[in-house]
Amino acid sequence: MTTKNARPPVRRLTAREVAARAGVSVSAVSRTFTTGASVAPATRERVLVAARELGYRPNLMAQSLMTGRTKLIGLVSNNFDNPAFMEIFDQFTRRLQGHGLRPLLANLSAATETAPALDMLLQYNVDGVIVASSTLPGPLIAGCRAAGLPLVHAFGRASPSHEVAVAGVDNTAGGRLAAAALVQRGYGRIAFLGGPASATSTVDRLAGLTKALSKDGLEPVRAVFGQTYSHETGQALMHELLRGGGFDAVFCGDDILALGALDACLEADVNVPKQIGILGFNDIAMAAWPAYRLTTIRQPIGNIINAAVDMITAMVEEGTTTVPSRKFSCSLVERATLRSG
Repeated sequence: MTTKNARPPVRRLTAREVAARAGVSVSAVSRTFTTGASVAPATRERVLVAARELGYRPNLMAQSLMTGRTKLIGLVSNNFDNPAFMEIFDQFTRRLQGHGLRPLLANLSAATETAPALDMLLQYNVDGVIVASSTLPGPLIAGCRAAGLPLVHAFGRASPSHEVAVAGVDNTAGGRLAAAALVQRGYGRIAFLGGPASATSTVDRLAGLTKALSKDGLEPVRAVFGQTYSHETGQALMHELLRGGGFDAVFCGDDILALGALDACLEADVNVPKQIGILGFNDIAMAAWPAYRLTTIRQPIGNIINAAVDMITAMVEEGTTTVPSRKFSCSLVERATLRSG
């Protein structure tokens, strides 16, 4: 049975038709749309004009069979429950597309094992992999290495135990900066509210805070950790801290946790910053919203993303699995959740 007024299927134009219009060979059309292929400028122009007139778009899947490159980059993360990562994924996808590449998302959340994600990346024959997370699973490193896949760890920590290119910040230095900001403003009973205790970013930010405080004869009075980076986790952990008391400021290891902590203080009728100061980390867009105006440690997210994409692009084009890591500095962004120094 045919549906009334159903549209006929759209026929895909072929390279042969473009070649006929341009008066060139089919291989000349293929070379024109293959990055780095040799083709005379005049021939290229004739092909492009013919393609525009016909409305032709090259078949990227067919191209990948000839070039051995899919222009797919695996974008792997375990932070899909953190709304701030939508902002990060937006920047990643735009930067990749600007390089003529396409992201293939893979979820490595706590409920997902590494093997299925790695299998998917290999089945789609990705050209390289970017992991956007502070955690880099060993099996993923081993799988990419065995397959000869370039791998970049964004927002990670360089490790002597595995040679993986990293684009990120010195989280320990970020923790030291947090301690300095809090002590300068007269806070002396400082708590830490972090994400997963095993995440390198959590470990390093707390270590930097602890070491810097020790120089003033201080130490974190309490430290609490959540299983995820989410608003709900920050809210629940802050209520836990408030029930115990004994602190006058909280350094949150992530902005989304800090926003949850701020809402917990609002629910508990605790004034920020008069009664308790709250300091975040990252400087996501929501941190500047009028309802929050969060004082935070900024890591240059855009710079890290740009560096990670540039690094993976260089590795793919040069056929290498190693490039130098890139490390960026943090800075304090003052808003309204800490009292004046």
